[in-house]
Amino acid sequence: MGRGRPGGPCPAAVQGTSGSSALSKCSAAARGYIQDRFLPLLVGRRRRRRAPLVHRGYYIRARAVDHCVQDFLLKTQRYPRTQDVGLLHHTVVYEVDFLNVACQKAALIKRTKELSALVGDTGGEGLGVITFSGEDYKLLGVDLSELSELERALEEAGLDKEIPTLFIAEVVLTYMENSRSDALIQWAAEHFSQACFLLYEQMHPEDPFGRVMQQHFSQLNSTLHSLSKHPDCEAQRRRFLEKGWTECSVMDMNTFFTCCTPEDEQQRLQALEPFDEYEEWHLKCSHYFVLTASKGVEPSWTPLLSNMTVPHHEGPVRMAGSITAAVCAMHSEVSGLRRYGHHSVLIKPNVVLTTGGFGEEDGQHCRMRNFHVLIKHAGYWKAGCVKKKNPDKKWDERLYHTVSCLSNSLALVVGGRTSPASAGLGMLWLNFPETYNASDLGDITVDLLSVQPAAEPAALRWRHSTTEVMFKGEKYLFLYGGRSAMEPVLGDWYFLHTQELSCTVIPVEGPVPESRHSHSACSWKGGVLIAGGLGAAEQPLGSVFFLRELEHGFQWQTVETHPSLIPRYSHTAHVHDGKLLLVGGVWFHSSSVPGITVLDLMTGLCLDYTINVEQLEWPLMLHNHSSVFLPDEKELLIIGGGGNCFSFGTHLNPEPVSLSLSNILISH
Repeated sequence: MGRGRPGGPCPAAVQGTSGSSALSKCSAAARGYIQDRFLPLLVGRRRRRRAPLVHRGYYIRARAVDHCVQDFLLKTQRYPRTQDVGLLHHTVVYEVDFLNVACQKAALIKRTKELSALVGDTGGEGLGVITFSGEDYKLLGVDLSELSELERALEEAGLDKEIPTLFIAEVVLTYMENSRSDALIQWAAEHFSQACFLLYEQMHPEDPFGRVMQQHFSQLNSTLHSLSKHPDCEAQRRRFLEKGWTECSVMDMNTFFTCCTPEDEQQRLQALEPFDEYEEWHLKCSHYFVLTASKGVEPSWTPLLSNMTVPHHEGPVRMAGSITAAVCAMHSEVSGLRRYGHHSVLIKPNVVLTTGGFGEEDGQHCRMRNFHVLIKHAGYWKAGCVKKKNPDKKWDERLYHTVSCLSNSLALVVGGRTSPASAGLGMLWLNFPETYNASDLGDITVDLLSVQPAAEPAALRWRHSTTEVMFKGEKYLFLYGGRSAMEPVLGDWYFLHTQELSCTVIPVEGPVPESRHSHSACSWKGGVLIAGGLGAAEQPLGSVFFLRELEHGFQWQTVETHPSLIPRYSHTAHVHDGKLLLVGGVWFHSSSVPGITVLDLMTGLCLDYTINVEQLEWPLMLHNHSSVFLPDEKELLIIGGGGNCFSFGTHLNPEPVSLSLSNILISH
């Protein structure tokens, strides 16, 4: 077996990524994500607790590597049959790293009794580049890009090229120039009679998340070279087959987690600590892949294909056209709208109120305290901060809440959270002036009034929906789904009478939709359209339901779509002239990112449109955003969006974006 790190134009920067990775792995191990009692010995006193999102990222990496390594050992019968399955039998690990890193690691092993006893120090180091020699572990200080030196070092360390050999490269080859990494892949295929290769690294450089990812590594002076030439799974598979490997399988980490991780293990992971960064988790997983290749191994080594069903991935999403995104024409400088997990609502024609979320305020990232308003006048938008009449403690700086406008001066806030461990925040009335215009921005005030607790238990949730429905001529708010501190996904619902704000029991018949959160909900024909969402297994849903008003109650009906709606969540939605518009979101179809989907509610025809972002100077992330549709102008206003991009930094869409939907709504 062999594993290593490359040389290149800036080895010091690449080595820096190794140290950060070790700290993250140690933090993940401390929280129970991975089992590795030796990690604390390797990082010493440099302990730092990482975010749950980073823990999950390193968990899936370790899980993928362990899955493939164990399969290799079992297929080549290198696990003992009569001993503990965790012990290796007739297996030697050759670790290759930069010489100075290898020397530091060797010194650490020697001075740590537990590590030294584990690997069995045989005193063979000092022979050229062999910095440590154990009974079944050899640590070599070699630049992987220098193949002649690598081959000579492995020969000196006693590697037998005729026995089954597994090469492991975890985020290694991408730091090398493509010509050098290609040469290494070809060398491994040509020089070993029974060779297997395990590769884990990044892909999809050109979508919004990929652009942020690339920028992060460029700032570290650690360019990801392979991305331009090998940007996706299929390109990586072709690369290995063209370099002499006879079998090759690749999958992104969303597919790996779904297909190769037992259900009980998925549930264990999801219960380890409070978590509410689903979008970032799935985007991270769609930008990393695991690849296995083999040559000369009988039977073929295919750990990513055997004993499981891989979901069928269609080709690229068939797009019906493109919609151009443009930065909104503003009469004032936009501040306070760099946020996600917020809510925006059209409180009257051409007036948009934005509340809550996490974003940038006074130069710092925090939960947002201030409300903001956008007013459109003479074709331009003007932005301003809204004053509150009373202290902020009633607001509680909430995320993932809903705001429903019930009159020209009154809106109801339902649910939301501060942290994923919070029990929910209940309801608030927002009281605002009935009349104002763009010149009044500095004088607008909102009064926050607590709601009597009678209906509040229904509101102790977030990532839910509240939608206006009509029943027997009376208005109700239909509160559906979401999640809570106790339940990761909810499928219940409540009818809130808008005047009395009390829960009313109204009969509902028909097949009940699967529990979900982060879905969309729109009023239509007196009922509600529910689309997509994230289900109980943290899997996106592609179903559309219509809660239809009947004489004696309501009925759930399935809305059939042709072709099938691609499962998604964290999108927004609007209904116009019998058409359901789904805006952005997250899906597992990694060949593209969601744009605008138009579903004809009469025919079921479902068309996808890309969003042309050439006019924008920054990546447009369409998840955790809010959107408002102006029906007269057929204009879609997108406010905020983005989030934490794994360990690559936080991206917040800096300005509101306008999409003109006239063409697609006319031609559709």
